[in-house]
Amino acid sequence: MTKPLADRIALITGATRGIGQALALALARAGAHVVATGRTQGVLEELDDAVRGAGSTATLVPLEMRDYPGIYRLAAALHERHQRLDILVGNAAIAGQRSPLGHVEPKAWDEAMAVNVTANYHLIRAMDLLLRRAEAGRAVFMTSGAATHARAYSGPYSVSKAALNVLARTYAAETDATPVRVNLFNPGPTRTRLRAQVMPGEDPMTLPTPEQVAETIVPLCLPSFVETGKLYDYPARRLLQFTEPA
Repeated sequence: MTKPLADRIALITGATRGIGQALALALARAGAHVVATGRTQGVLEELDDAVRGAGSTATLVPLEMRDYPGIYRLAAALHERHQRLDILVGNAAIAGQRSPLGHVEPKAWDEAMAVNVTANYHLIRAMDLLLRRAEAGRAVFMTSGAATHARAYSGPYSVSKAALNVLARTYAAETDATPVRVNLFNPGPTRTRLRAQVMPGEDPMTLPTPEQVAETIVPLCLPSFVETGKLYDYPARRLLQFTEPA
């Protein structure tokens, strides 16, 4: 039986742990060749073994998301090897400093914006032509409920995710007349290291696993998924339409 993502090229940032790692394996099981970025070579090699065990192959890319020239080198390598990119998942993110806004260090603020927003801008800029060259380019950016429900002491994270929402929706509007589809995915509370940093007192065993969440992201990556500029909210288990201002 043909797998739904056979012969597709899927790039996932932040693929060495949590939802990114689980999604890399889910896409591999669906037949995609996985291009996985992460900061730790050893963990990437472990992911490579797992992808092969899932019946697919992987390209490992040690990459820190603030290395913007590295993003463009990756795009050039993908162009040379594949001439296209079928799936882009902007997953890498950091929680940022948890403090009242007046106490957030400028360095910590800049780091959150650099990883959670600016890196995704560079991903779009670098990968846009490759996505347009695909038969059905799909881009998914991982957001958070914090983008629309501001919480005290989470300013850098909340603001950066709100900016990411607008970034992705702008890209969706600009590619609406093309085969590229761009959407956001809110995993909600999930059993990840980032969630533990943000909510240290929470019992992780009460939360869904990254593997459970990842399975619901795969449909957004399929050629048959034609919605664009939408938000899939995992806690609500449904696709949400953004409300435009009057």
